[in-house]
Amino acid sequence: MPVRSSHPIRARTLVRSNLEKASVISNRIGGGQVCGNNLVHSLSSAAHSITASTSSDSGSDSKQPTDSISVPSVDPHQFLQSRMPNIKVFSGSSHPDLASRIVDRLGIDLGKVVTKKFSNLETCVEIGESVRGEDVYIVQSGSGEINDNLMELLIMINACKIASASRVTAVIPCFPYARQDKKDKSRAPISAKLVANMLSVAGADHIITMDLHASQIQGFFDIPVDNLYAEPAVLKWIRENIAEWRNSIIVSPDAGGAKRVTSIADRLNVEFALIHKERKKANEVASMVLVGDVKDRVAILVDDMADTCGTICHAADKLVEAGATKVYAILTHGIFSGPAISRINNACFEAVVVTNTIPQDGHMKDCPKIQVRCSGGVNELIVTHTLFCVCAWQFYQQYPFYSYLLQCIDVSMMFAEAVRRTHNGESVSYLFSNVPY
Repeated sequence: MPVRSSHPIRARTLVRSNLEKASVISNRIGGGQVCGNNLVHSLSSAAHSITASTSSDSGSDSKQPTDSISVPSVDPHQFLQSRMPNIKVFSGSSHPDLASRIVDRLGIDLGKVVTKKFSNLETCVEIGESVRGEDVYIVQSGSGEINDNLMELLIMINACKIASASRVTAVIPCFPYARQDKKDKSRAPISAKLVANMLSVAGADHIITMDLHASQIQGFFDIPVDNLYAEPAVLKWIRENIAEWRNSIIVSPDAGGAKRVTSIADRLNVEFALIHKERKKANEVASMVLVGDVKDRVAILVDDMADTCGTICHAADKLVEAGATKVYAILTHGIFSGPAISRINNACFEAVVVTNTIPQDGHMKDCPKIQVRCSGGVNELIVTHTLFCVCAWQFYQQYPFYSYLLQCIDVSMMFAEAVRRTHNGESVSYLFSNVPY
């Protein structure tokens, strides 16, 4: 219905002023695209109605101005460009190296935060810069002192949330308590669900993780969860580092990883096998049965995590007994607790490959053989029994008889790209099958 006023010019001016204010306000807020479009459209229609009505009413009165003020048509998209808040990335104390690689990839500085403990071992976190209206990402992996690191993450999330952060995303490369995802015996806790509740109550708005032990853990949350996969990086490593990969077979050390190995086998167009295991108790395998033919083939064991490495070492022995020519192990999360490193050193692996979702520097130093670590495209070799470093190609030219045992795949670019796409409101599904460069 046309808006009428005893002072039409003043009414037109007020409507146009309100239109400009609405445009400015809509530019300052990050959401409300549809609502803002309707607002601009309504105000624009009202302005045109005033112009039409006042020009018809002013025809009979010679004292009224006969020329009407034309209001230009408004393009809602010209004014309502949604702007996401600035980005801040903070690192917990569990994996500062991964956080540094992520921010280097994004081209930003790591946020200032101080974490310390009181004399009674309470965790204290101090955010060293303003996060008001910011898009905050906190990188903290479930490794090392898991309980302390988890509590530190919860405190950091809450500190940012009550400091008026626009959104708080927890980047958890290795999700803690992921193996306690079901009630497999009487009175057993579902600790993964408890961790999910704690993160939500602390104020997390979004979770980014990699290779959950069970994909159903995503359903424990009422907030969005992006579960990235190490599979694209694993495929890239296999093609580039295993010359006989076309004559390989992908093996799962347990039935639970069958879906994972079938996906990799399909991408490589090779066959797969699996090993059925029975446990006496946690971290102790009773028996293993191989299902599949690995004779005269390169066996590639693929699993999401390795803790004490009893399973993969027993599986490697089983594969060699079945006639495999070489055995590789590729793991997403290399926990390597207890006797893991000594078991790997005594096993028949050509190489054990892990990602850096968990810090691996200490584990690689404990390996008595050559250790190769990929860092930003530069191959850095560390010879533990002699204290010198040389370039990879020079070393292999001079010492071709050496082999390397423990290797690390850098997945920081995948997390950095996930952070960038999340911040810009883009889809992250590209990362499920591709490695960003």
